[in-house]
Amino acid sequence: MHESDAGLLAPGRAGSAAEAATGDHAFLRALLDAEAALTRAQAVRGLAPAGAGRAVTGAAEAGSFDVRELALRARSGGNPVIPLVAALSAAVDEDVRPFVHRGATSQDILDTAAMLVASRTLGIVLDDLGRTADALERLAAAHRDTPMPGRTLTQHAVPTTFGLKAAGWRALVLDARDRLRAVRGALPVQLGGAAGTLAAFSDGGDAAGPDLVAAYAGELGLAEPLLPWHTLRTPVADLAGALAFTAGALGKAAADVLTLSRTEIGELAEGSGGGSSAMPHKANPVRATLIAAAARRAPGQAATLYGSLTAEDERPAGAWHAEWEPLRDLLRLVGGAARDAAELTEGLRVFPPAMRNHLGTTGGLIVSERLAAVAAGRVGPARAKEILTGAARLARDEGRPLAEVLAVEPAFDGLDLAELTDPARYTGCAGLLTDRALERR
Repeated sequence: MHESDAGLLAPGRAGSAAEAATGDHAFLRALLDAEAALTRAQAVRGLAPAGAGRAVTGAAEAGSFDVRELALRARSGGNPVIPLVAALSAAVDEDVRPFVHRGATSQDILDTAAMLVASRTLGIVLDDLGRTADALERLAAAHRDTPMPGRTLTQHAVPTTFGLKAAGWRALVLDARDRLRAVRGALPVQLGGAAGTLAAFSDGGDAAGPDLVAAYAGELGLAEPLLPWHTLRTPVADLAGALAFTAGALGKAAADVLTLSRTEIGELAEGSGGGSSAMPHKANPVRATLIAAAARRAPGQAATLYGSLTAEDERPAGAWHAEWEPLRDLLRLVGGAARDAAELTEGLRVFPPAMRNHLGTTGGLIVSERLAAVAAGRVGPARAKEILTGAARLARDEGRPLAEVLAVEPAFDGLDLAELTDPARYTGCAGLLTDRALERR
């Protein structure tokens, strides 16, 4: 007995709206929508009887077709459109059958269906990105001035604020949103006939084919392409790029959460961490983990789609076929990651005391940049660097606060070293930058 893919090994997308929107039944629905819209468009342009569009649309009910049977029958022709057309034709009256799939090639229907599935799935993803951006806006505003260590190459660098970090995550989410919006608005129908010439529709004159493409696009709410794109795979490549970028954008935030939620750091925690099968005390950052997994897989799926740009002749063998599964996987990965990102950011817990405590880990060394600038104004850059390098080494070796070591340095006579070495007083323009970032809509 055949078992469908229930997502047992894919918790990142299991149960998500994106999973449902990209499943076999969703693709079947899109294939049937594409076929029915083609007949309706031909009826609108006078290339088919008015009743044919209604008849095909009425017969194109996904529940009337066996997905598994279509999948098995697809092996003989290499794609599921061939057996679907046969089944759909059998479901309408004999006088309507000539107008089922009339003039189209299998790739016209499957490409169009893929664009429909992508458009429908991107609507879900965009909603979740909106939730994520809203949650990050709240976090950034609430922690505009919450100081924390800035880390570069795994080490403490200079102080920053959690508000600025959250604002940066939000900027990436909005970048992803804008890319997906643009790509979604440009997703085109595919209609070119056997070799992209629209020859089967030319009986109505030279304009009949392009006019039909426009009508077809209108029926489905997709864009009208300038040319048939059987081997001009810009729409798929653009979609791949935007999806991979989105996975990476969400992955950046997830990577930071994973680092900052480590036991020994504890500056962040997921609102409801996951349990361990062996260690009852653990509350694992599961949402961030699943997002990070998606971010690692997405570039590989996108690479396959980019590889399919090299498509020979007017319709390719293999290049087009290679796109179907990675495109669906990429939509599912990003759809699941967007869902998890919304849940992660809406429930994220922030621990300012831990952040403040870590600012003191180096005993003031985290503000050495500030002290060097102050000293340079008094004794010159070269001498200031020499003083701070030696003082930093002494502070580390003896475990003494930097302010205590510098108290005997003439370069700092008369200065308030307690204030100068307070990390919370050296966050630069973090607050202003956060405000600027949050103005973006």
